[in-house]
Amino acid sequence: MSAPSSPQVAEPTPAESDLELVPRRRTGRWIEHWDPEDATFWEGGGRLVARRNLWISIFAEFLGFGVWALWSIVVPQLPAAGFALTVDQQFWLIAVPSLVGATLRIPYTFAVPLFGGRNWTIISALLLLLPTTALVFAVQRPELSFGVLLAVAALAGVGGGNFASSMANISFFYPEREKGRALGMNAAGGNVGTAAVQLAVPLVIVAGAGLALERAGLMFIPLAILAAFLAWRFMDNLGTAKADPRSFAVATRQKHTWIISFLYIGTFGSFIGYSGAFPTLMRNEFSEVTLSIAFLGALVGSVSRPLGGIIADKIGGAWVTIVSYAVMAAGAVGVIVALGQHHFVLFFASFMILFIASGVGNGSLYRMIPAVFRNGAHSPEQASAARRAAAGCIGIAGATGAFGGFLIPRGFAISTDLAGSLVPALWLFIGCYAVMAIVTWAVYARRSSGMAGI
Repeated sequence: MSAPSSPQVAEPTPAESDLELVPRRRTGRWIEHWDPEDATFWEGGGRLVARRNLWISIFAEFLGFGVWALWSIVVPQLPAAGFALTVDQQFWLIAVPSLVGATLRIPYTFAVPLFGGRNWTIISALLLLLPTTALVFAVQRPELSFGVLLAVAALAGVGGGNFASSMANISFFYPEREKGRALGMNAAGGNVGTAAVQLAVPLVIVAGAGLALERAGLMFIPLAILAAFLAWRFMDNLGTAKADPRSFAVATRQKHTWIISFLYIGTFGSFIGYSGAFPTLMRNEFSEVTLSIAFLGALVGSVSRPLGGIIADKIGGAWVTIVSYAVMAAGAVGVIVALGQHHFVLFFASFMILFIASGVGNGSLYRMIPAVFRNGAHSPEQASAARRAAAGCIGIAGATGAFGGFLIPRGFAISTDLAGSLVPALWLFIGCYAVMAIVTWAVYARRSSGMAGI
């Protein structure tokens, strides 16, 4: 089956070649010339090509996030499938995919320039078959050791790496003036995958008679194959997409990279950490409540992310981020009160507040990154260096923030083991939010800091 053509696949005439106004292709669905900043090029076919790649990228990333979050909804079901697990072991199974996914994010970023965006989307989609088929095997064998079960859960981390490669790929397709919207759609589409898997899995595994936990993995196998096929059939590689290790090198030497990475643990780390832990917390604390509503947390956290960026555009990202930390702290206090009263409605509402605030904080903090590095850049050379540093910071912060998905479940596990309660962990998180809010104010919101209005 041959790849579909587009209006721009024909060999350019000499005039077109001179003007470089259309995508110029070579074999293997590589586009050799790509200049989205040229308005004529963009309107003459570039936008359509970019949009086609974006939608397939969103679907592939959606599946990646779904696989990454798969164990968050499988773990609460394991006791019913015959597995005897301690609370600590349950939280290890939830936490380890986030640890692996966070670690993979930086190498996945460099995979796009190395292999091509289309080619790597095919590869990364097919890699999702490893954790899903392994899960199908493991959940049917309660006699497996915990070490084997943990290794199978760790494989789900490949889905977490997809975010970095997908965002890097789409960033090459779009002009600066439209990049924010495209990347926002791509990120939101991926985040929704967490909610989708927490909604679908409880329904799929109980369809018919009994509990068929292996269906949690089986449902992804045809979808991963479909994503790989769509990428092969309709996506493109860009010959102009070049790896820039210098951006990471420049970013590592900037203090703002590490400050923002620390702050991002509090926003994105909270989102992915609470998303992973929430179903298990519900099952352990309120066993009478159905898990079918657990997906709402990840859903509201996902859809509130663009809202954070929109508000930040109007009043500045620093203050939106500070308020987000304050609201997350308030939500955590609500959870503490709810646990003391064994009040599920308050527990659920407080977690929804946590999820919404983390989503808003994700959007506002991401919006801050280019503004922070652009601050004080006056010459074209300084502006170019600022863009490279901001790009590197986005990659580093995205990877660092994802470690929150490991830290929060482990915090809950240690708290339960030492104190028999989630409360000490929640107070620790509240303290972290307070510190992060103070750091944000001191560095980016205080008038004398030179960053006011960022």
